[in-house]
Amino acid sequence: MSRLLLVLMSFVASLSVPSTAAAIAPPARCVGACWRPAIGTTMHLQLGGTVTAGRAGDIYDIDGDGATKQLVARLHRLDRRVVCYVSAGSYERYRADAARFPPEVLGATLDGWPDERWLDIRRVDLLAPILTARMDACVAKGFDGVDFDNVDGFTNETGFPLTAPQQLRFNKWLADQAHARGLAVALKNDGDQVAKLAPWFDFAVVEQCFQYRECATFAPFIRRGKPVFVAEYELPLATFCGAARKLRFDASRYTLALDGPQRRCPTGA
Repeated sequence: MSRLLLVLMSFVASLSVPSTAAAIAPPARCVGACWRPAIGTTMHLQLGGTVTAGRAGDIYDIDGDGATKQLVARLHRLDRRVVCYVSAGSYERYRADAARFPPEVLGATLDGWPDERWLDIRRVDLLAPILTARMDACVAKGFDGVDFDNVDGFTNETGFPLTAPQQLRFNKWLADQAHARGLAVALKNDGDQVAKLAPWFDFAVVEQCFQYRECATFAPFIRRGKPVFVAEYELPLATFCGAARKLRFDASRYTLALDGPQRRCPTGA
């Protein structure tokens, strides 16, 4: 019996037990010589436009679907680590594998993103083949880690009655599947569950936490020696860089399109 089938059977069985059971099982060990980002490293987050080597950042977080194996290799030659962006909690109709999503897992449209719909994360039986194929593609292209987006559906109007325990189980499943493939894994947002998820994830990628005054929520990552990377879209640097330094977060301002431009907070000032 394959490892994937065993994981799926275990997950489905867990749906019928009390939610506290999800917190008992320890995180799966990362397979192989897994990379772990350190506090003090810097990130460049870019999901659109042309990725160029001249941009500042020890780590490049780029769209996994649009990236090529050659691009990842080129960044590695420049001594950069490369993280594979994957939306695990939403359907994007422009993706090459969009036709694989069955209609019953498609929910409400994401606010502000008309091409995306929330997914029913309770249906791992249907989502696992699609999401694990995406992870396998990240591995095949040589990525060092994966950044799963839209993993906080239970706090949004998804069209499904998602609960915090269901989200917790799904996010832990994602982390374990990434680690089974030798990938470091980022927690994207989901500030409400940081305390429970920090042991599973290797770093955090957070959007607009200074604007919404939520950044202190991610301090458990720092206490565990795991970095936090922050993307702000509206605030001027002067309003959040001092706080970012105190928290030991790497923070930058980007365009909302994440198409290349970046202004990083200065360090050591």
